Amino acid sequence: MTSPSPLQRLRTVLDDAVLNVTGGERPKSAPTLERPKQAAHGDYATNAAMLLPKLVGAAPPMIAERLSVALTEYLGDDLQAIDVAGPGFLNLRLSDAWLARALAQVLEAGDAYGTAGAGDAAEAIHLEFVSNNPTGPVHIGGARGAAFGSALANLLTFHGHRVHREYYVNDHGNQVELFGASLQARARGEEPPEGGYQGDYVTEVASRIPEAATRPVGEVATEGIALMVAAQKASLEAFRTTFDQWFSERSLHAPRGDGNPTHPSGPGAPDATAGADGPADATGPSEVDEAFAVLAEQGRTYERDGALFLSTTELGDDKDRVLVRADGRPTYFASDVAYHHDKRVRGYDRVIDVLGADHHGYVARIEAAFEALGGDRDRIELLITQFVNLFEAGERAKMSKRAGEFVALDDLVADIGVDAARWYLLARSHDTTIDLDLVDAREQAPENPVYYVQYAHARIRSILVRADAGETTAREPDDGSVNASERELVLAVLAWPDEVAEAAARRAPHRIATYALSLARGFAAFYRDCEVLAEGLPADVRARRLDVCSATVAVLASALGILGVDAPERMDREHAEVDAA
Repeated sequence: MTSPSPLQRLRTVLDDAVLNVTGGERPKSAPTLERPKQAAHGDYATNAAMLLPKLVGAAPPMIAERLSVALTEYLGDDLQAIDVAGPGFLNLRLSDAWLARALAQVLEAGDAYGTAGAGDAAEAIHLEFVSNNPTGPVHIGGARGAAFGSALANLLTFHGHRVHREYYVNDHGNQVELFGASLQARARGEEPPEGGYQGDYVTEVASRIPEAATRPVGEVATEGIALMVAAQKASLEAFRTTFDQWFSERSLHAPRGDGNPTHPSGPGAPDATAGADGPADATGPSEVDEAFAVLAEQGRTYERDGALFLSTTELGDDKDRVLVRADGRPTYFASDVAYHHDKRVRGYDRVIDVLGADHHGYVARIEAAFEALGGDRDRIELLITQFVNLFEAGERAKMSKRAGEFVALDDLVADIGVDAARWYLLARSHDTTIDLDLVDAREQAPENPVYYVQYAHARIRSILVRADAGETTAREPDDGSVNASERELVLAVLAWPDEVAEAAARRAPHRIATYALSLARGFAAFYRDCEVLAEGLPADVRARRLDVCSATVAVLASALGILGVDAPERMDREHAEVDAA
């Protein structure tokens, strides 16, 4: 178990002060302890006094004065100043000694600082994301899902949850047959059938399938899907996105043998690709059959006009959904139901689906199906990622159409690189549209936020290496005091565990990008105002400021790691500027 962070300890003191004032009674809402909008108002502000009038029988300003007395007693010399503001806010300024001890706790925690904040509330989470159709390359929409899903998995893991990452391979149904027919047509030198798959990649895949022009279309489709899945894996791995399991939709429809499931099961199942078919001697019901049996037992299905329906309107959907058509063919929704039945019985505490922008209509029906299967509706989350628009200097970008009518992930990465692609796809909330300007993303300059943050990380690493070597600079040392820039940077570092907790709770990796950029800017101000390697700087000041650098670079590395962005040890421009300093 990780030790409480400095802010958690401070919150405990605030809680003790509140209990002192109320005589042991707690307010319904926990008091906040946050940074004021203006640094001049102190290090932290709390609304505690405004939560207590009914418990104490006094006005907030009077309660704030009583809290001030209690906090002064509990914090002693650690409290430099405290004052009442506005309708009853309390502003606290901590001493330099408190800051120094807090920084020492950060350094003692090392790489574990900010991790495992979920504590006893940690969950086993099934996270499904990307799930690009296996009939083409990963496209720009899938790229956003990959960046978001992998960063969310990193974030939740960092926070202390156990995350199983899964890719759902849609390798069943009409689209597979149509893909096989498209491959066969290209192998014959013909155009794909109406509604078939376009793009040069179809011809490339067809050329890799022996005798594709004459073999049964089903065989061609199966081999083509296998080649496309392998290509998708390679693209995603190059994009720093990996999965514990690739789950085959086809396996849901295959018979299962007793005690011999078609894929691994349970939270944290090992890396595997789900088998598309059950065991050769399997005669048992498929997972689709099992899911339908569960729904029937709960009275959730009915037949009408020869078709089988699921009563989803009873659970909030706008209409009941067809599971099996009148001609006996299961719908796509039947696979979705069976897949979520499988997720539920594997025993995860929570299920999270990351869906593309065109899947808004799926949310209500999937939630209804999960509940109909016996799942807890509060244990499933469906997150929708929005569209990505690519621009080139303000104009719509015209990138390679090797993939057909969409832009492929490989093309984006080849153009702007993995780091820039991941950053720009993660810097805004997943539920807002992104307008990505490729010119800005390519730029290696401070105006490019990912470059700016990486530059800060590399610069600090360089400073620490030079300090270890005993180097100094010829710049004049300052007075060595803890000035505003140093204080602000330390307080920003102390905020890291809270930022992680908030981002994890909100499923918001973009908050980590925002925090990392702010921290990098804070370091720039610190480096501007505080000498670190100046000749003649007192040893204790040098050591203190190097500790600030060490803590900052560790947090920057953690933030970049969550985002899946490289944290470089050096950058050419960074070394040129440090050497000139």
